[in-house]
Amino acid sequence: MFLSPLESLFMSSTPDTRLIWIDLEMTGLDTDNDKIIEIATIITDDNLNILAEGPVLAVHQSDLILNAMDEWNTKQHGQSGLIERVRRSKLNAQDVEQQTLEFLKKWVNPKSSPMCGNSICQDRRFLHRLMPELEQFFHYRNLDVSSVKELAKRWRPEIMSGLKKNASHLAMDDIRDSIAELKYYREYFFIMNH
Repeated sequence: MFLSPLESLFMSSTPDTRLIWIDLEMTGLDTDNDKIIEIATIITDDNLNILAEGPVLAVHQSDLILNAMDEWNTKQHGQSGLIERVRRSKLNAQDVEQQTLEFLKKWVNPKSSPMCGNSICQDRRFLHRLMPELEQFFHYRNLDVSSVKELAKRWRPEIMSGLKKNASHLAMDDIRDSIAELKYYREYFFIMNH
């Protein structure tokens, strides 16, 4: 039986070893008051090969909430087109939470994957408040690429110039950047004996 490269990747990982990468875009960084406006997820195997991309979903927010964003968020999310997508979206936070969970349950067992991404503690705090069922789907541990970045900056600063990120501040692009960044650290920061 011949397997395609993707089928081979799929078969070489199990729902207990796969990783869930997530990114949120928010109206700001205040975890007690700001809102989630976009969510995306990617599933990888434990070697960081992408197995599936989840839905990229904009969470509807009122003009009252959107108009209260600070200058940075208004400019960034306006230029990317996200504010307009949020205004047009018919999905509330619970709809987005359920659609994301439906996708994740097809690929990963509950509580088996750490929450993976950059500065992921911030995302977890927003999920805990606004999408608690989704937050509970993850293992309590985090795989935070920004922690590795902080170590690399201190212990191997010479490798930092080779790292290129797109920084579009759209959720799916940010996840792809995070995965690529961890692959970079795996190659240039961690010493792998094969």
